[in-house]
Amino acid sequence: MRGKPTRPDTARPSETRRPKSAIYDHYASLPPDTDFRAHPELYRVGRGEQGVLMVEPYKSELLPLWKFATPAAATESAAALEERFAAYLRAGDFVGADMARKFIQMGHTRARRYTNYAGGRKYKSDGFAQDRSEPDAEKAESALIFAAAWKRVREDAEYLAMKRKHQKAYG
Repeated sequence: MRGKPTRPDTARPSETRRPKSAIYDHYASLPPDTDFRAHPELYRVGRGEQGVLMVEPYKSELLPLWKFATPAAATESAAALEERFAAYLRAGDFVGADMARKFIQMGHTRARRYTNYAGGRKYKSDGFAQDRSEPDAEKAESALIFAAAWKRVREDAEYLAMKRKHQKAYG
C-alpha cells in the first residue's frame, strides 16, 4: 500500500502521497493537440505507464484495443496490442511502440487491481485504502495473459535499441 493510510487515525492521504513526476508537468506544458507522431522529440518515456493517456494519436489508436474483463478479451487485446507494437517497430516509430508497451503493461496492472479489489477501486472516496476482496480468478488469468505479453515486448531487442536511442537524443 506504499504509504497509503488504512485507518482514519493515521495521516491524511494528501500528506503521504509522493509528488507527481515531472513528466506530467512536461505534457501539461504542451498544447493539448500535440501530435507526437509528427513530433517524437516531445515524447518522454517516463516510468512504467506514465503518460499513457496523454500521447496522441497513439492513445486513440490503442485504447479501443485495450480490454481485460475476461481471459478471452485479454487474449484478443494482448495479441492486437502486440501486433500494433510490432507494426510500430517495423515503421521505425519508437513512440508508437512504447505506447503499445504501456497499454500492455496497463492491461496487466489493471487486471491485477480488479483481481484484488471488487470493482477495481483500491481506495475509498475518503482516500483510505479499501480492504482486499476475495481474489477474482478470471481477472487473475487476464493479468497473466498481459504479463506474458508485457515481458515479450519489454525485452524485445529492437525496441530496447530504439528506446536507448530516443532517450539519448531527447531525454
